[in-house]
Amino acid sequence: MRSDRLIYLPLGGAGEVGMNAYVYGYGPPGKERLILVDLGVTFPDMDTTPGVDLIFPDIGWLAENRDRLEAIFITHAHEDHVGGLGHLWRRLKVPVYARPFTAYHARRKMEEQGAPDDRVETALPWPEQTEAGPFRVGFLPLSHSIPESSALVIDTPLGRVIHTGDFKLDETPLVGEPFDPALWAEVARPGVRALVCDSTNVLSLHEGRSEASVGPAIEKLVAKASGMFVATTFASNIARVRTLALAGRAAGRSVCLLGRAMRRMISAGVSTGVLADFPPMIGPEEARDIPRKELMLIVTGSQGERRAASAQLSRGRYLGLSLAEGDSFLFSSKTIPGNERGVISVINALSERGVEVIDDSSGEYHVSGHANRPDLARVHDIINPQMVIPMHGEHRHLRAHVKLAQSKGRPGALAVNGTVLDLSGDAPEVVEHIETGRLYLDGSVQIGAMDGVVRDRLRMAVGGHVIVTLIIDEEDEVLGDPWVETMGLPERGVSRRPVVEALEEALRRFMARLERGVLLEDERFEEALRRETRRVAGDELGRKPQVSVVISRLAA
Repeated sequence: MRSDRLIYLPLGGAGEVGMNAYVYGYGPPGKERLILVDLGVTFPDMDTTPGVDLIFPDIGWLAENRDRLEAIFITHAHEDHVGGLGHLWRRLKVPVYARPFTAYHARRKMEEQGAPDDRVETALPWPEQTEAGPFRVGFLPLSHSIPESSALVIDTPLGRVIHTGDFKLDETPLVGEPFDPALWAEVARPGVRALVCDSTNVLSLHEGRSEASVGPAIEKLVAKASGMFVATTFASNIARVRTLALAGRAAGRSVCLLGRAMRRMISAGVSTGVLADFPPMIGPEEARDIPRKELMLIVTGSQGERRAASAQLSRGRYLGLSLAEGDSFLFSSKTIPGNERGVISVINALSERGVEVIDDSSGEYHVSGHANRPDLARVHDIINPQMVIPMHGEHRHLRAHVKLAQSKGRPGALAVNGTVLDLSGDAPEVVEHIETGRLYLDGSVQIGAMDGVVRDRLRMAVGGHVIVTLIIDEEDEVLGDPWVETMGLPERGVSRRPVVEALEEALRRFMARLERGVLLEDERFEEALRRETRRVAGDELGRKPQVSVVISRLAA
């Protein structure tokens, strides 16, 4: 009977798009030596996580087993793969490995949070490998919407695992390395036990397009524009930023980058050598003096982010520059599900200024960084793995990807966050579930999703807030009447009386009926007051607010 096993455990990124964190382990059950692939973030929204700055995977289980963790490997520099590193590294304290462009960003993440950036080590591409306990891990180049993305070739005592990370099949990506089917076939030749594979675009039935295919269409669009031309895209897609900049230069326009994230990405590309021929740019100060028809802006904010350059331009001026009737604005990007409201808000604000807005509904000005279903099927055939484990996708994506694998006779498993899969046998087997979830960065503090902070904030946002204050003397007698303050509530209720007066009068009557034993126990007394306040507010306002009760007891 086999004493050691090979396991896979997603802590984030399986059953969702974002917040990627995947654990692999080998050894005796419960004592496996571990590695972590990626440590990303996802982003909050005002509907479900108001006030939250970032959302991380809950790494509690991994932190508890830190003595078994060998290393962290980062596949690429997108925020949903590296954004949590600086915030969470101190709970793990192991070496971090990444290729040069990704390592540049990983070190910056560490430095920003006061973590030692020298724990990030630069790795060379395949066939170089790094030893991490029972694992040997190599970075296999592939194409994506950011340079130097890599799959991981993870060699174990039970065979080879390929973890694709995010990828597309692009043999002409313009910036970064092309997809090389011969190299992938060579890596797969010894046999692959498991392919752990990106599922984002499994529902897209057509073959993916190359980054090179969008250049001609963008050039034509910029050339025929009469006023100022503005374009936005993902800041990390420096190949697209380069394509946009070259189109502007070809049309005889001076080009200006607006947005710290975009300038930082271009700087990283130049510094690490992946971007050798980026055209010269001008600064915002110089751009203000150039005729509109001779100027092109490339700006951040393709997802409608309120503080980004796109949104600020749509509302008025940004760094002394403004849009006017006759200008053109291109969204060279796809709207990520959940961001539609912000993007539409920016589009409408631009439209109100008379700006011609062009989105990618035609499919001409953007290509995805993820493999579509035919491309996934092609990768399955090239790798020919013993089993396929879908990751990086919503539940429906994982399910569809399992069916795709099974259609070619390859066993697969739908493993959402917290699912421990045993990859040791002929097919993946669910052997355990661990508790996982989300951590919130709330200002400068990390809090658990179940701590109640965001829940209370949502309740206050929906129902308002009432504060009830009263004083009890040293003989356990109430001094005076309770007084009430409200926040986020109408001034008057259905009785047309001031809500504060209605609540205070109801509480006076209520306290007169209370048994003295309740008055002596703060916890019972507070809960009784809270229930009565919510009841009266419900009658007056049709909603039940959050209620805080403050009892001050005078010392004997």
